[in-house]
Amino acid sequence: MLTKRICKLLPAVSGSLALPRHGINVIRRRMASDPTTETTRFDFLVVGGGSGGLAGARRAAELGAITAVIESHKLGGTCVNVGCVPKKVMWNAAVHAEYLHDHSDYGFDVGNVQFSWETLKAKRDAFVSRLNRIYRNNLDKDKIQTIEGYARFTDGPEPTVEVSGRKYTAPHILIATGGHPSVVSDAEVPGASLGITSDGFFELETLPKRSVIVGAGYIAVEMAGILSTLGCKTSLIIRQSGVLRNFDSLISTNCTKEIQNCGVDLWKYSQVKSVCKTDRGLEVTLVTRDPEKKDNMEKISTIQEVDCLLWAIGRQPNTSGLNIGKMGVATDERGHIIVDEFQNTSRPGIYAVGDVCGKALLTPVAIAAGRKLAHRLFEGKKDSKLDYSCIPTVVFSHPPIGTVGLTEEEAIKSRGKENVKIYKTSFTPLYHAITSRKSQCIMKLVCVGKEEKVVGLHMQGLGCDEMLQGFSVAIKMGATKADFDKTVAIHPTSSEEFVTMR
Repeated sequence: MLTKRICKLLPAVSGSLALPRHGINVIRRRMASDPTTETTRFDFLVVGGGSGGLAGARRAAELGAITAVIESHKLGGTCVNVGCVPKKVMWNAAVHAEYLHDHSDYGFDVGNVQFSWETLKAKRDAFVSRLNRIYRNNLDKDKIQTIEGYARFTDGPEPTVEVSGRKYTAPHILIATGGHPSVVSDAEVPGASLGITSDGFFELETLPKRSVIVGAGYIAVEMAGILSTLGCKTSLIIRQSGVLRNFDSLISTNCTKEIQNCGVDLWKYSQVKSVCKTDRGLEVTLVTRDPEKKDNMEKISTIQEVDCLLWAIGRQPNTSGLNIGKMGVATDERGHIIVDEFQNTSRPGIYAVGDVCGKALLTPVAIAAGRKLAHRLFEGKKDSKLDYSCIPTVVFSHPPIGTVGLTEEEAIKSRGKENVKIYKTSFTPLYHAITSRKSQCIMKLVCVGKEEKVVGLHMQGLGCDEMLQGFSVAIKMGATKADFDKTVAIHPTSSEEFVTMR
């Protein structure tokens, strides 16, 4: 039953190593260096077996295109192997740890509860491996060829890639190679290589006793929350005064507060100066300069006996080694592939979706864009494209964050302050009415114009991750504040606050 369930939930990230059962054209070309060179031709060639690439490949195959996927690692990409899926498992474990604190308040005597990181990791890894096998089986069913190895575009006039000495081409080639965690070199920060990235987090064999996480984005926030809640003494190093600075100011401020409430040692206005290894672990030296203090002097501090230093300072596109520059595929200053609204690159016949484009780095976005592209190329739907507006996002912090649409700041900038009205509330969820552990829930609606159209919704609190999807549908459909008001509340829930705000 679980296999069937996963296939339904994740139809776009699946794979197979089997060869296709229908015809493939083989082009024989004579080359000066190798007179026997053969180029295998497909209708659709996908470079990258992550969420976006597999979604596009499978949909294209359904529409009759002879398709192949090139992947150098495990199918499923970041999300399945070192991202969303294993992260959510770890977050679920951390939520269990939170609830354990509340059991006595609800009348349960749980005694001496022990946690095993090793058991959790083994079960998590087995689940991910099972998903990998399901993805391979699904690609086999769709008669999509999987080509293992690294792809590199050749210098010929026709877009062609070479993998392990063999060449492949198609009139339509999709680049969906994703991204990888940014790293800090030892030249920038002495000893930086002694740390790990989010990829390394999933390789940890035991729960660290003392961790230092560097970064203020959602990955840093999630990793800090997981480690701290599971019992690791955790420090979070941020350069400014708060985390999630690209989110609505209410979310940024509240999440910064909640991080400290859950026991994370937050170092504001700080950066890592150096890292060295001692016989008791890593020693992380920090430099702090607080502009809010009158002297504004640099302060040097050290965190000792660190057994896990994790850099969570952003991600970079996987474009190195593809040789796309010689193909005339334009990139921005960070290496992201530049695409138009239809996922076209600057080179006809070459497209890109997902994190490699540097926009809306979310698995469902890559999946949707890949499918839309397939319908445009192989079903004749010339206007098929993804609408990148009002994309919902969840951060699995403690408590979780849900956000969709414009922030208050963005709405004011685009519509003018006089045309923006804000509704917001904060309260203690009923769950915490009898618990000693407390956590607030905050909510905000951003409305514009005389009709008070809801263009932004932002919240943090217990259950906000599961609340967001339905509200996102309403906002995508153009709901107004009056539409919210006309909806009867579900009581007692936190979500009812959105339809009773005044």
